[in-house]
Amino acid sequence: MKMLVFFSSAPFYNQYVHLPPIGALTPPEIQENPKFFPFFKDALGAIDGTHIKCNATAEMRQAARDRKGGITQNCLAICGFDMKFYYIFSGWDGSAADSTMFYDARITDLHVPVGKYYLADAGFPICDALVIPFRGVRYHLAEWGRAQQRWGFILSCIMLISNIEL
Repeated sequence: MKMLVFFSSAPFYNQYVHLPPIGALTPPEIQENPKFFPFFKDALGAIDGTHIKCNATAEMRQAARDRKGGITQNCLAICGFDMKFYYIFSGWDGSAADSTMFYDARITDLHVPVGKYYLADAGFPICDALVIPFRGVRYHLAEWGRAQQRWGFILSCIMLISNIEL
């Protein structure tokens, strides 16, 4: 519960979390890299869910149990290519799927400009606001050379969230 209060508090959210402005230009991290430009010129960043351990009451424990058996809260985070948070949707039970949180965020307050999209994993739905990998295709990061470091930015942001002490 402390993480939910922390992420939704005005001091944290207003200082560190901002959606990109409408009409934002292609980020230099994409534009200056021939591996990514022009293929990802309309990508705004990456989206993923992350589980944060919590202390649930006995009544809430079953709903907070994630697929690996831990007691967690699931939070949806969007990070830009500049390693900044664009959006955080916190407070879901650990049993909630990424696609469920994304759907709720879209009908609540997550607006994606027409023609723009976020990069996501296969746990998200197919829609015009996301680009997800083809199901059943195995992608090998070794073929991309240093791409693993580029795509590791969302993991870095999530690790930052998980290590914040209250």
